[in-house]
Amino acid sequence: MKIALAQQNYHIGNYEKNVEKIIAAINEAKQQNADLVVFSEMCICGYPARDFLEFNDFINKCYEAIDTIKEHADTIGVLVGSPARNPIAEGKDLFNAAFLLYEKKIKAEVHKTLLPTYDVFDEYRYFEPAYEWNIAEFKGKRLAITICEDIWNIDDNPLYRFSPMDKLVEQEPDIMINLSASPFDYIHEEERKSVIKANVVKYKLPVVYCNAVGSQTEIVFDGASLVFDKDGNLSKCLPSFVEAFAVVTINDDGSVKEHEADTIQPISHIKPNPKKFEPLLNIKGIHKALICGIDDYFKKMGFTKAILGSSGGIDSAVTLALACEALGKENVRAVLMPSPYSTEHSVNDAVQLSENLQNPYDIIKINQVYEAFLYTLQPYFKDLPFGIAEENIQSRTRGNLLMAMANKFGYILLNTSNKSELATGYGTLYGDMAGGLGVLGDCYKQQVYALAEYINRDGEIIPRNIIHKAPSAELRPDQKDADSLPEYHILDEVLYQYIERRQGPKEIKELGFDSALVDRILKLVNNNEYKRNQFCPIIRVSPKAFGVGRRLPIVGRYLS
Repeated sequence: MKIALAQQNYHIGNYEKNVEKIIAAINEAKQQNADLVVFSEMCICGYPARDFLEFNDFINKCYEAIDTIKEHADTIGVLVGSPARNPIAEGKDLFNAAFLLYEKKIKAEVHKTLLPTYDVFDEYRYFEPAYEWNIAEFKGKRLAITICEDIWNIDDNPLYRFSPMDKLVEQEPDIMINLSASPFDYIHEEERKSVIKANVVKYKLPVVYCNAVGSQTEIVFDGASLVFDKDGNLSKCLPSFVEAFAVVTINDDGSVKEHEADTIQPISHIKPNPKKFEPLLNIKGIHKALICGIDDYFKKMGFTKAILGSSGGIDSAVTLALACEALGKENVRAVLMPSPYSTEHSVNDAVQLSENLQNPYDIIKINQVYEAFLYTLQPYFKDLPFGIAEENIQSRTRGNLLMAMANKFGYILLNTSNKSELATGYGTLYGDMAGGLGVLGDCYKQQVYALAEYINRDGEIIPRNIIHKAPSAELRPDQKDADSLPEYHILDEVLYQYIERRQGPKEIKELGFDSALVDRILKLVNNNEYKRNQFCPIIRVSPKAFGVGRRLPIVGRYLS
């Protein structure tokens, strides 16, 4: 059987564009004489549609789109993902479903069994799990069709009580097919490959796995769709972070003609290592994910131009370089806003960066605005010593100027805060925390430096002085980040243990970190939840990002 994989980037609720893409891939599959073309999970409406799924009209449009696609599924089978109504009154009103279309009819409807309700996933909010499991017969082959999470319950610590494949394999299928919307994070691609291969080894069936690609607000899907033969050989791997199309032939004996290099580690080898700082393992993938996240956010929202504050520091430099690559240098405006405490070399570094990138930039000194604030507040501040209030006035002045420029000229403000700062509250609400999209909010400071080195891999784009100088907010004389925070190489590792690995203070201290330092860092994280709750969407590149995937109470007392 010749099976086509259509790895595509969908736009949530944009039925016209989604259907147009799907039909184009069907036509391509027909030209290549494929028997079946496979698309990704929820390709009809885009994933995750969240509370749009509660609108009856939204679901009606899904069925209308399927009716349109059906007309093109005449001589070829088409496997698409969509919400489906539950005809039984008990339970949720919808299923997460796959529809097999052929001869202009719906030949099979398969429902997802394992509904992830953790991290960024909230499927049990909307969907009823499958209550029956049947293979689909198509052109003399018996297809075991599953949806994303359905094949993930396979390691030695299963999240669910059973696997739907254990039901389907009893019906002697010939091929496993999985429609997926599996997001990127810096370790997930290897884990995903390992899980898929483990299914092949367990069930001794070839697998066709089609994953979504593209960004939906904060979640980035990396594609990397896969085909394995029944012996566990990797036969096809589609590229990451781009739309792609491929056709493979699965022979009657379960073999596949093509083979690719297989370096997949077994599941047991990809468990988190408590002593390894894993965020630095896949900087190339993180770079691609951030570019995809910026690009899709702007395209799908209808935006074209970005603006950001360029300070001469590493965070704004990396954000600017990423934005120029994603949107085009002419569409990204940098604004340098020196204060009385800004050093000349920081301004020069920021100017040099924009000249290297060839993006437009402006220099707006904030001295007069800052002094006006101080003059207005002097009757109330009186002779109180200079402190955080005066520092934050500078940051909020910059935020106001950036938003004024954005409003006047139609820019979207990109936020440049990193994960280390957001975790510890080292940022100013309505100042440097302002923005429409957080580019580096899921990247620790060490990752930001690694990204800078990666951006400079073919020549200097980010000036070396920006990379090598001590980080500083420059809001008071001779200020350094190290005055307020632990050294980043220590801070980041403690934060990683607490945020990504969900380790408590006792476990972190047992790894050798200073007890008082751990207590201080964790208190900073918990006491600043109120700031993060007001932050913009963050492009997710880790297994546990701030935002929809990390839901903590603002007024909680844990470790406070």
